[in-house]
Amino acid sequence: MESTHLLSGSKKRVKIHPHTVTAKYATHAPYSPQPGVHTHFPQPGDEGYDDAPSFEDFGSFLEETSDRKQLTEGKRWPLTLFGSKDRDKDKDTTSRPQAAAGGEASEGGVRAAKGSGRGVGEQLASFGEASVSASRLTWVGLLGAALAHGCLIVLTRLASERFSLGPLFLLLVRSIFQLVSLAVPLHRGENPFGPEGYRLRLLCYGVSYSLSLCCAYASLTFVSPGNGTTTWRLATTALSAILAFLLLEERLGLPDGITLGAGLCGLGLVLLPTADESNSDSPTDPVAFWRGAFGWSLSALAGLWMALALVGYRSLKERVGVGTALFTVSWTGCLLAPASLVLLQEGWSWPMSAPAWGLVLGLVACSVAAFLGMTHALTRLHPALVSASQSLEVPIAMLLHLAVLPLAPTAPEVVGNVMVILSVGWLVAMKLLPSRGGGRRQREEYEEILDSPIK
Repeated sequence: MESTHLLSGSKKRVKIHPHTVTAKYATHAPYSPQPGVHTHFPQPGDEGYDDAPSFEDFGSFLEETSDRKQLTEGKRWPLTLFGSKDRDKDKDTTSRPQAAAGGEASEGGVRAAKGSGRGVGEQLASFGEASVSASRLTWVGLLGAALAHGCLIVLTRLASERFSLGPLFLLLVRSIFQLVSLAVPLHRGENPFGPEGYRLRLLCYGVSYSLSLCCAYASLTFVSPGNGTTTWRLATTALSAILAFLLLEERLGLPDGITLGAGLCGLGLVLLPTADESNSDSPTDPVAFWRGAFGWSLSALAGLWMALALVGYRSLKERVGVGTALFTVSWTGCLLAPASLVLLQEGWSWPMSAPAWGLVLGLVACSVAAFLGMTHALTRLHPALVSASQSLEVPIAMLLHLAVLPLAPTAPEVVGNVMVILSVGWLVAMKLLPSRGGGRRQREEYEEILDSPIK
């Protein structure tokens, strides 16, 4: 039996009212049935009624073939910078073979969920426990990375003051030792330079990360380690929030934004000049002024490069493992650190004693631990949240420095460090502590889905 649609070549205008729905059809030409063609629409109960396309299929067909979708996809230029099209292709290819099986198993899965021995509450509890345990592991790794970063700051300062080891030389030695991470992708049977189609983006990530470290370590020659590290972390946190929104369209919630703002204000208080620096009446040396300005600029530039690196790995989290990322950062650092040494004309000075080598090995261990904690967290958290949690390195470095070289901190430093600690603590509490009404609301939504006739 052959059928034709009565509304072919017509335009439909629908006017929706709170109580009535009016549909008007404006045809370009009056409908005239073709001779010999019988028009019939299957009714419920007739043969072939179930085979007719549904409204959902017709809506999806229009959505896939409409010109508006093609135009909007062509205008979404920022998302293609970090490969959102690749992710969309992956989603399409994985969803197509699962569509048929998913339609047949949907009713059975829902019935099994409702008729199983475990109740809805038990299912939600199991899902919640798995999510909370993974979140706890992520935040433990982040806090451990912040502790390692604080130790890294103190060890770098001790190596420079007591053993005359330059910061860029320490970065070079650190990169050389980290080349051992090549064994991780080789052991897993992966390409150490990344999967095909993602190697250029992985290279950009490694160059951005290494350039950030080179700028940050080079700034320690011109400004104090405390000011350089604080500026670096402040710029990284602020810029990673902006770049993640612009390049990945990842937004921060209002509570997260307020917490980040409080932490940034705390870092700003730490950077306030002391009374001796602000009230000095002696004329400023132009050479010292421009050296300081160059050092501050390098710290801010390091924050920009690090923000780009965090956002870049966030876009590669499903394709590149942590071991491959560490190897990429290591070999790019081995190339960029010597170039920075030659550019800034920093001398070479090898460790000549066992304590010096022990200090260097401790520095390498802290850097690897900090990298692993941060990179693992990027697979689950927003880049700005990852960077904000690392702000704890500033108060940790201050406490460790007080234990090694007792110097009284100023009042703005104390207040700023307390604000940083409170902001990170509040952030961790918000992410890990469950809300009282959240479980009840999730249970009600889940039961509503199970009881709904539309699956």
